[in-house]
Amino acid sequence: MPSESRAPVMPAPYRGFEIVAMAASAGGLAAVTHVCAALPPDFPVPIVLVQHLNRQHPSQLVEVLQRRTSLAVCWGQEGMSLHASTIVVAPPDYHLLMNADSTLALVQTPLMHFVRPAADPLFVSVALRFGALALGVVLTGAGHDGALGAAMIKQQGGRVLAQDARSAAYRAMPEAAIATGCVDFVLPLAHIAPALVTLVMAPAAASLFCVGIAFSKAHGSRTLRGYASL
Repeated sequence: MPSESRAPVMPAPYRGFEIVAMAASAGGLAAVTHVCAALPPDFPVPIVLVQHLNRQHPSQLVEVLQRRTSLAVCWGQEGMSLHASTIVVAPPDYHLLMNADSTLALVQTPLMHFVRPAADPLFVSVALRFGALALGVVLTGAGHDGALGAAMIKQQGGRVLAQDARSAAYRAMPEAAIATGCVDFVLPLAHIAPALVTLVMAPAAASLFCVGIAFSKAHGSRTLRGYASL
């Protein structure tokens, strides 16, 4: 009897990403501003941002960012829902967390890495809520905040980008994330916004990135160092 023909099994369509979680510390104002200023006004997912801030003083971070980016910028608030094309910033003296229903929570649990807000609580909560649909970004900073959260995002199936040491004003924070082995892309600051646009706004290109990561690992490298537009 002739063998039964079988239709080829096609991979499930790539769903794209639904959130970007970004963190920075020392030198972060310039780095965050550079990234956010380069994003288009129709960037289709929300960005949640932790920049280490002085807990004792008001911050003008939202106002500064709003002057530099075409996206809406606001402080995070308890129970807030997220919206596309919006940057939500963790306010001074509060950890910013993602609830299971995709609303935000502000908590004053103990300092983490001597700071509040800290990146790790946000990254972990984003990973648990969004899984493979989350993108994490670790920019310049001292210390190692964000490393634990970056590992959790990767463990839950998401992707992580880190600023490379040569373009970082302070290299410790991105290098701590890279040292976990969970960073997919180590990029110069100027390439982070284009990479986010490609990953978020071109799902087919994001699928090609999956192939590139698999190829890189097969040849003994756990991260792709550098970026080329597709």
